[in-house]
Amino acid sequence: MPKWLSNALFYEIYPQSFYDSNGDGIGDLNGIRQKLDYIQSLGCNAIWLNPCFDSPFQDAGYDVRDYRKIAPRYGTNGDMKALIDDVHARGMHILLDLVPGHTSIEHPWFKASAQSDSGPLAGRYIWTNTREEADDPDLSAETREKLADYPGAGRGGKYYFNYYDIQPALNYGFAHPTKSWQSATDSPEALATREELKNIMRFWLDMGADGFRVDMAYSLVKNDGAGHEETQKLWRDVRAMLDAEYPNAAIVSEWFNPSQSLACGFHADFYLQANLSYMALVMTGEDAFFNPAGDGNCAGFAEEYTEYLHTAASFPGSYVSTPTGNHDVLRMSYGRSERQIKLLHAFDMTLPGLPVIYYGDEIGMKYLELESKEGGLYRTGSRTPMQWDATKNAGFSAADDPAALYLPIDPDENRPTVEGEENDPDSILSNMRHLIRLRKSTPALDNDGKFEIIHAEFCEYPLVYKRYNENSRCYIVVNPGAKPCTVSFDTCYALKEPIYAIGDAMAVARNGNTNTISVTPESFAIFTE
Repeated sequence: MPKWLSNALFYEIYPQSFYDSNGDGIGDLNGIRQKLDYIQSLGCNAIWLNPCFDSPFQDAGYDVRDYRKIAPRYGTNGDMKALIDDVHARGMHILLDLVPGHTSIEHPWFKASAQSDSGPLAGRYIWTNTREEADDPDLSAETREKLADYPGAGRGGKYYFNYYDIQPALNYGFAHPTKSWQSATDSPEALATREELKNIMRFWLDMGADGFRVDMAYSLVKNDGAGHEETQKLWRDVRAMLDAEYPNAAIVSEWFNPSQSLACGFHADFYLQANLSYMALVMTGEDAFFNPAGDGNCAGFAEEYTEYLHTAASFPGSYVSTPTGNHDVLRMSYGRSERQIKLLHAFDMTLPGLPVIYYGDEIGMKYLELESKEGGLYRTGSRTPMQWDATKNAGFSAADDPAALYLPIDPDENRPTVEGEENDPDSILSNMRHLIRLRKSTPALDNDGKFEIIHAEFCEYPLVYKRYNENSRCYIVVNPGAKPCTVSFDTCYALKEPIYAIGDAMAVARNGNTNTISVTPESFAIFTE
């Protein structure tokens, strides 16, 4: 069990957009090395690095061409080893982004598989025997939509893909094979794919990586049903390998269902874009709780999140992770004022589990309306270059031609930058640093602190929850609404003045064991007993 997760605070880096060390307009590994002091100054002690393996970048690196080679745009395997060593020298940890479900259509495995239905790699991917089988009416519509033709293939069938058709699905078998071209999960070809996955993990763990964030972890076995039971068995097998050979390695899943992901061996699961109750809480819109004009529906979140934490408690050392955002969603700053961004950050940093800061969120970087780049679609606007200072290209790159940059810099002359916020005590960056220090210095707020909903009603403000351990308790009151509000609840002791607050007027009255708290619009407070 990787004990280091108990106090981990992650910083997610989109490598092509973080810092360009050689002036070619694209961020790189040496650029990350040069900014490790900054990451550590935030209070972060762990990194989640988005895909950095060799790729044609038709899906921003989530289309891997070589699992054992760093993409040349980022550097070399030696540069990765140097980054890992520098991270460890600072007492930090690093997770690499692993894409186990599919590769690029340019992967040598796929090219070999496409040419023969009898070679050693013929079963590494999922192929129908003939093109006509792809139109079999007995197949589900979902399966038929995932079968594509490969021009020039030496074999007669079509291949199964996962996200884009340039991402052929690796063959881990079908939970319930019904056709001759569908492998069982214990077939030689499916087991060979599984063993190759383990070997890829071993390669980077042997180099010193501390584990992996696993992309689409739920998607490996096909026709697996809502419970993903065969996929769970697969990951339990992988976890057994890790426990035996790399007990300090962590695996964090993109699954969005802790009752499944934690049960099959992941140490943490993300609570983000696929969890609708959370998205209704934090996204902009009429139904969003974190919207001054919203309806204030936090009840769905309270029920769902409490259930997930209860699940996590059944697996000691496991967590639910709630990032500030990530590379697949609109930046949480979208449509929000500076004060509203601070409210969201305060909320995220007072939840249990593994905190994750998406690069640039700590300064309030904006979402930009941009044309799709490398398969990013609407997500492209959340992947723009980090804004370091007021120099050329916002300090991201020394490239002379702005067109050489991976993506355009925010054109707003008042765009937020690290330099501009560094020494401003009221900035979003200073607020984030303060929250992180508070989290680390207040035991009830740490990763393992317990969580309890005190007040969460449909279409009603505020949200109140308790963070606690055996020795201390914190009560958090969140009112992102445009109106003042009041809430009452019982505690054994009188509440003290807030140890952290957004908003000026926090009135606490006590009658017996009942505390009544009145809060101003768009406010947040942490009270202790």
